[in-house]
Amino acid sequence: MRDRTTIDIPAGLEEEYYQINPEILHSFSKFRPPLNIYRFLEPVGRLAQYYKVGDRLTKEQTLELAELVSQGVIFVSRADHAVYVKHISYQLDLVLLDKHLTESEIADIFQIALTRRMEAFFDQPVRLVFDKVREDALVLTEYVWEDFHRTKALAKRLHGVHTLAAHAVNCALTGLHLFVSGQPATFREGRTARTGLDRLVLGLLLHDLGMTRVPALIRDKTKPLLPDEMQKIRGHTLSGYEMLARLDIKFPEMERCVAEHHERLDGSGYPQKLTVGGISETGLLAGVVDSFCAMITKRIHAEAMEPLVAAKKLLDDGRRYPADLVKRLIAGLAGK
Repeated sequence: MRDRTTIDIPAGLEEEYYQINPEILHSFSKFRPPLNIYRFLEPVGRLAQYYKVGDRLTKEQTLELAELVSQGVIFVSRADHAVYVKHISYQLDLVLLDKHLTESEIADIFQIALTRRMEAFFDQPVRLVFDKVREDALVLTEYVWEDFHRTKALAKRLHGVHTLAAHAVNCALTGLHLFVSGQPATFREGRTARTGLDRLVLGLLLHDLGMTRVPALIRDKTKPLLPDEMQKIRGHTLSGYEMLARLDIKFPEMERCVAEHHERLDGSGYPQKLTVGGISETGLLAGVVDSFCAMITKRIHAEAMEPLVAAKKLLDDGRRYPADLVKRLIAGLAGK
């Protein structure tokens, strides 16, 4: 077998094509890969089509293709990015294996995969579906754990239209970036830090779990809510907390995201009307990202705000929101 490192691949080729590794190939349909495949021809220094989507590989070709992939001469076009992203999003751990994807492309994959998981979970909030959410969330934290700077690209892949699933993913990606941007360089040295990060991301994904118990007619109402409807909305934090218990999820970080994301520093929040010192750091973080992500998406009753405008609005409301977190959010949006 040839050493793929000895092959002279022209500089800039990967700006237009992905180089496939064996794990990605094995995830494809064996005889009918989902996208066009190209082979690098060394003598002429260019790519030629090896397989056209819709055709069928022979058994001999599948064996040859595996060998060519091991040599590093098989590529797919970045023009097929949407197909490739969708494929990997169903087997999210593949992003940890493919070293040829850009951070922006990987951020696309995470957004799609996590949104699909959350849609399934909110539709059927049972332990079996949660375990799938957990698997994908751990891939996300593993990816970020290798390099915290990766959260910048993730935080730019936010949905523009509000749904429960879209909001959950927006909050997880925004909150993850906001959290790690405030950590010292030594943060990643302990196992407990990694475990806490895992649970924080899961907590942000599930923080609005209780909203699944609020009828859609109330959630999406454009007219002012009646007192009993408002009571149902405000009851979603307690409902979510109870649902965590029924799912046998008892991690403090997740419980605080669910129970405290509507608490405010001046005691004007709910359900417990906690004040400064009574709200956990996790609860404060969840509260900032929940409000911010709600404001930057288009909802039935409100247009989306520009992210910097929304963040500055939170900063102006310093009686209720922690200024240090909001300033860090603004700094991230401004690219500082």
